[in-house]
Amino acid sequence: MSTLFAPRVVGVLDRLFAEAERGDPLVWEKVQAEKARRGGAVEEAELSDLLGEAFMPVDRPSGRFLYNLIRAQGSRTVVEFGMSFGISTIHLAAAVRDNGAGRVVTTELDAGKVRRASAHLDQAGLLDVVEVRHGDALETLRDLEPPVDLVFLDGWKLLYLPVLRLLEPKLRPGAAVVADDLALFPDQLQGYLEYVRDPSHGYSSVEVPIGDHFELSVRTS
Repeated sequence: MSTLFAPRVVGVLDRLFAEAERGDPLVWEKVQAEKARRGGAVEEAELSDLLGEAFMPVDRPSGRFLYNLIRAQGSRTVVEFGMSFGISTIHLAAAVRDNGAGRVVTTELDAGKVRRASAHLDQAGLLDVVEVRHGDALETLRDLEPPVDLVFLDGWKLLYLPVLRLLEPKLRPGAAVVADDLALFPDQLQGYLEYVRDPSHGYSSVEVPIGDHFELSVRTS
């Protein structure tokens, strides 16, 4: 049986998806109320604090897509930018486990999310294949050893491109880069999309209309 369908993993995912469904709308209500109170946008640091309790997870089809992509690639080293509470990380780790060897290197800035996500991974029996790095991704991923087979970008949107550029020298030919939330943050991701959709930068890239929409980019050189 696939690890993703093991009762232990299914139980944790069901609980986390239910928690996200209950809690995230309340968090977004607070964000919108704060924006209305200020008469406009909220500063990035304050927004990050407001979103500290938000899961902002991939949905179930998106998680299955990530699992299937890693299995199809036979990925051994998977990097995640933005662990949050670990729902996506569980899907990534289940795929790496089923590939027979490897690790997921995930990074998260929020210390509370690091603690809770690590507990969720432990409950799912997958913590042993995950290396959790707490801090700024531009620092925590700097010393990553190549080759990297797959990168999943799901953290702060304006950092997608800087994180990708940091990891580019470590990507193997044929590596996949998956960027989430195209439908939610089109303005913030415009620069990233222009970069990966320009073939001169060494990618073949396409939008995938699953969940909040992915950009799937394959390293061609």
